Formats: sequence, C-alpha cells, structure tokens
Amino acid sequence: MNPSCGDGRPRPSRPSAARQSVFRWMKFNAVGGIGIVVQLATLAVLRSWLKLDYLLATGMAVEIAVIHNFLWHERFTWADRPAGRRLQSLARLAKFNASNGAVSIVGNLVVMRLLVGERSLNYVASKFYCDRLVLAGEFRARRSVCIRCRSWPSRELNIGVAVLCSAGRLGRPFLRGP
Repeated sequence: MNPSCGDGRPRPSRPSAARQSVFRWMKFNAVGGIGIVVQLATLAVLRSWLKLDYLLATGMAVEIAVIHNFLWHERFTWADRPAGRRLQSLARLAKFNASNGAVSIVGNLVVMRLLVGERSLNYVASKFYCDRLVLAGEFRARRSVCIRCRSWPSRELNIGVAVLCSAGRLGRPFLRGP
C-alpha cells in the first residue's frame, strides 16, 4: 500500500525496474530513430547539394547526429540523471563523443568505404546498412561511459541485438563477405 500525500491523495507508485528498462529502451530507440533521419538528411544535403566526398559527408553527418542524440539522450532518455553544472554536461558530451561518436564515425566510415567505395553501392542505401551494424555497440557505450548508472541491465542490450538480428537479417551477408 502506498502512503498518502500530504493532502490525502494516494502517492503514485514507481514503475518496476523491468518496466523502467523497457521504457528507457523505447526512449533510446525513439531518439536513435530521429538521429537516423538527421544523419540521412545531413548526408543528402552534404553529398547531393554541396557535392562533398561521400566519406567526408558521412563523417560530418554522423557527428551532427551524435551531438543531436547526446542532447536528446541527456534531456529525455536519461533525464533522471541530470548534469549538476554546465561543465559536467560538457564533460559528458566529450565522453559521449569519444566513445559513441568514435564507434559511430569509425564504423560508418569503414562500412561506407566497403559498400560505396569497393562495391559501388548507393550511398543512401549503404548508410541504412551502416546504422544497423553499429547500433548495438552504441547503446552500451552511451549507458556505461557517458551517463553513470547504478546497474547495467544486460536485458536491454539483448533485446536490442535480438531486434536488430531479426529485422531482415541485415548483418549476415556483410559479415560473411563476398
């Protein structure tokens, strides 16, 4: 039974840890989905309109999306763990960029080089493929390095990997090689 508030109303109960994990995973994916749109739109503008090299455009698009995602993750996904001061938020951004940003940029550049540079595939289609390959590692990096937490529910990563593996089996042809 929940104790009552000062005015006699019952105090709302807190969701279970499992429910909080699932809800956080949903928030994480929502931010990531918007980040993919930001990346693709930026890539299209940089590549098609400004005629930048596909690798330079990819690196810039990923970095813009990394910063976008950081801001949303800090204020939405992990809003219950706010930075105490602006300097702490900048330190989080540096960690986020060094961990998640590095994984994203390196992963995307390697895969784009293989798919666009070696296989001559369309850069937009290749970008979709890149996102599927680097996503699983990013959640772990964001959660464990950037925003300190009390525990790591590996169930969240397992759910994400299962979803990625079952969504069209996108990684298999690339991992097998030619």
